[in-house]
Amino acid sequence: MAIDPNDFWRENHDNNPPLTDTMIAAAEQRLGVRLPAAYLALLRIQNGGYTKRFECPMAMPTSWASDCIPLFELSGIGSPDEPTAIHNIYNRDYMTREWGLPESQILLSGEGHWWITLDYRSSPDPSVTWIDVEVRQDVVAAKTFADFLERLRPERNAAP
Repeated sequence: MAIDPNDFWRENHDNNPPLTDTMIAAAEQRLGVRLPAAYLALLRIQNGGYTKRFECPMAMPTSWASDCIPLFELSGIGSPDEPTAIHNIYNRDYMTREWGLPESQILLSGEGHWWITLDYRSSPDPSVTWIDVEVRQDVVAAKTFADFLERLRPERNAAP
């Protein structure tokens, strides 16, 4: 990972509890997926929240920018009973219906019109995908979550 995992997070505004193996197993069972090890390693440091503002370079223009997509937050595993907090992968079903997103996604980051997802449409080993529902952009950002993390860089316009 190009970014130090211990220097990845800002605050956990939603106060998701520390990640446990029981929480992981329950989430994987309920969502019907196997979550990537690199994603879970970050959540073991902090279970979702705001990042220190990163961007992932893209080979093509996106609706966000001519050469990158943002990663300012990353969803963790919050309560399955009240998935109303914004940094909770259990929001998947509601947000998929609300925004007309493709099935088989775990929503990692986004604000409604655009999303960064773990995309399980083609494989049980997800790619990371950029989806913008307004402009109908659906592009693979990285073949794996580990590759996505490796490509992250600090946001060019971020304040120190």
